[in-house]
Amino acid sequence: MANGQKPDPCSFIIFGVTGDLAHRLVIPALYNLAATNLLPEKFCIVGVARKGMSSTELTDSLMKGLRQFATRKVDEALAERLLECVTCIEADPKDPSSFDHLKAQLERLEAARATGGNRLFYLATPPGAFAPIARELGRVGLLKEQDGAWRRLVVEKPFGTDLASAKALNSELQKLMDEHQIYRIDHYLGKETVQNILVLRFANGMFEPIWNRNHIDHIQITVDEKLGVGHRGSFYDSTGALRDMVPNHLFQLLSLVAMEPPIRFDAHSVRSEKADVLAAIQTQSEQEALHNSVRGQYRGGRIGDTEIEDYRKTEDVKAGSTTETYAALKLTIDNWRWAGVPFYLRTGKALGIKRTEIAIKFKQAPFAMFRDTPIDRLSQNYLVISTEPTEGIELQFNTKVPGPSINIDGVEMKFRYKDYFKAEPATGYETLIYDCMIGDNILFQRADSVEAGWQAVQPFLNAWHNAGAKGLKIYDAGTEGPEEADELLAHDGRSWRKLT
Repeated sequence: MANGQKPDPCSFIIFGVTGDLAHRLVIPALYNLAATNLLPEKFCIVGVARKGMSSTELTDSLMKGLRQFATRKVDEALAERLLECVTCIEADPKDPSSFDHLKAQLERLEAARATGGNRLFYLATPPGAFAPIARELGRVGLLKEQDGAWRRLVVEKPFGTDLASAKALNSELQKLMDEHQIYRIDHYLGKETVQNILVLRFANGMFEPIWNRNHIDHIQITVDEKLGVGHRGSFYDSTGALRDMVPNHLFQLLSLVAMEPPIRFDAHSVRSEKADVLAAIQTQSEQEALHNSVRGQYRGGRIGDTEIEDYRKTEDVKAGSTTETYAALKLTIDNWRWAGVPFYLRTGKALGIKRTEIAIKFKQAPFAMFRDTPIDRLSQNYLVISTEPTEGIELQFNTKVPGPSINIDGVEMKFRYKDYFKAEPATGYETLIYDCMIGDNILFQRADSVEAGWQAVQPFLNAWHNAGAKGLKIYDAGTEGPEEADELLAHDGRSWRKLT
């Protein structure tokens, strides 16, 4: 987390404080920061709720959530010190006067808590509330930076539902505040291994010289989930796997793997390179998008001891829904480094294994001198960066089997974070929240990066929408997804890396 400096005094204002995100992730992350002495000395938490709730009731609810979802043993005294500063204020953008009340209450709290007027607004709300809340905050002057005090707005994903809505939301927010004040958060970037991609690439002389089209055959990015849609049927049926995962999570991984070296390690330089590589993704025609993609939907099956019902039987999912729960894409990047190197992306629900990884497949060495060795027994050379279920890095290569004959077999070298570093388990939000407090937005998406991601995805959205039920593949829950996803790579003479 940056350099471990203490953040400035501030108020941490959470919209949607009664929701799952605040209880499951945000408050446990704040607790972990408190446990590592990385919260400001002068600090207060303000929970904004639409319905009347006392500060005591909110504190009790957050404490209960912390005990349930904490990633480490809860020190009761520390938890009480953290949550004793919680204040609940009622505000709803449908009632503009409530934001005038919020401003007055907040100014009184800031004076009492000596937070210096620094404010971090965290929108842990459904996306439809982002713009209305920001408009009211702007109207009453709560977003304006003055007298040396900073004001920052944290926005959760999804940031828009397509290119047009992302542009509209960016435009709306940028009318209210400067770009440096907007923190578009993606919890994937809080994971140690994801951040380590930059270190792996740019701090090791052995990797960067071969990180290009001359040595890399293709790259696979996988985010597979065992869970079905569960109780999120209404949200998911209007969103789908592509919107839910690709423009944010998978493209964040892609941009870190594919970006050019930044001229320096600061927010502007790193975010500019990430935006540039996303802008370089080839924009496909609808016909090309259909050819270079697979979409699927799960039906009932079993995953371990759990029975998964058909997606279409899930509560709040429309009968006959054509929303995809699985998406696989083939993308290309039109720049010098990656010309001719395909990027294969896949993500899905209700699959047989939970796995998030980036697999970099290197080109095969010439086999002339080993012509008597069965080629299919030679291991493919992969560098695999995994974030779930275990964070680590793995290198696959060939070596000689001990004995008098020249027999070759594939082996693996594995690095696991938990084996080398005795860090406490975390939510993934600690680094991101801390960086918000110290004003370091290197791990957050900029407006141009968000729009470049949607620009690349839009042809697939259009093509799938126009195709309707045609082309939607059905797969059984607990499998690896639709068989057609294998054919997407087989057309190019390649195959997905086997997940274990």
